[in-house]
Amino acid sequence: MSLYDFPCEYCPGTVHERVLDREPINHHRGIVILENVPIGVCDRCGAHYVAAPVLKRAEAILKSDRPPGRTLTVPVEGY
Repeated sequence: MSLYDFPCEYCPGTVHERVLDREPINHHRGIVILENVPIGVCDRCGAHYVAAPVLKRAEAILKSDRPPGRTLTVPVEGY
């Protein structure tokens, strides 16, 4: 059973589960990039939806004292 397969809230499309290579998850504790993660994606507008188990995994990573598998450097610049 999929956690997705529901109408998109932004358009007449339908949200289906897709496993994405990389998806940044924005959590109140910070941002984590999950790899090979099941995300809901609208088949029409492309909006992304994240189910609770994915958010819980992101939170567990951000709360952990253990270092992540790897860290990426992201450039930041003012507009």
